[in-house]
Amino acid sequence: MAISSNIRTYFNGTWHDGNPVVMRAADHGAWLGTTVFDGARWFDGLAPDLDAHCARVNRSAESLMLTPTTSTEDMVEIIREGLEMFDKSEAVYIRPMYWGIDGDLSLSAIAPGGEETGFAICLEAVPMARATATTTLTRTRFRRPVLEDAVVNAKAGCLYPNNARMIKEARAKGFGNALVADAVGNVAETATANVFMVKDGEIFTPIANGTFLAGITRARHIMNLAAEGMKVHETVLGFEDFHDADEVFLSGNMAKVTPVTAFDDTQYQVGPVTRRVRELYWDWAASNG
Repeated sequence: MAISSNIRTYFNGTWHDGNPVVMRAADHGAWLGTTVFDGARWFDGLAPDLDAHCARVNRSAESLMLTPTTSTEDMVEIIREGLEMFDKSEAVYIRPMYWGIDGDLSLSAIAPGGEETGFAICLEAVPMARATATTTLTRTRFRRPVLEDAVVNAKAGCLYPNNARMIKEARAKGFGNALVADAVGNVAETATANVFMVKDGEIFTPIANGTFLAGITRARHIMNLAAEGMKVHETVLGFEDFHDADEVFLSGNMAKVTPVTAFDDTQYQVGPVTRRVRELYWDWAASNG
């Protein structure tokens, strides 16, 4: 899926302009969905937590029974080489990805087999969200799966149709995103990002219970806040907790921090904690990106 027309793609050991074909019809990833990816960002000449995103795509590959072929260190080096092709005024979405090629015939080809794994890196110019951008939330009838049902310990392409129907349902109701429950009805995340809430100056986020990826940017916010002496409580949260909150914000790679102004008929202000989380992230990125 191309988001913009300014793309560089690394495939078969070299960089290509644009969006070349990298997967064949009989590749395991094409017909049985064994694909994983990760997403990092480059902005203001910075690529915060790039190594963590590259390490995670290798872990995701292993979770989907694929053999990673590129070390974290080599992946970072390749990506930084590719970023030199972009103007520093641009923001870039960084996507390393793997997919299965062969099927294991001893397992009816359902599982990927062999040591050969498809690998590519897509660098695509995608602007960062405006600092004033906000969103709204509603509930959805769709839920996050558990490890016994799906590969929720990987950033796998096969998980995203479920997220897509969540956000399409939310948009049809006139909201920007969906606040999603886990299998037992507790809040897990949204359709596209992790979620935090603030009540009486205290910060809370759903505990990582294996039904969703506790994101790299989420972890960075928790560390930044801890350095400020502000503890984030990772705990079980219900929908009523969010209706009772003073502030709600989303955490994800694409926008880093997105304030929430409404959850169904509950309204929120963009409060001081949300603004401080954004300031802390950009200050940290400027020093470590």
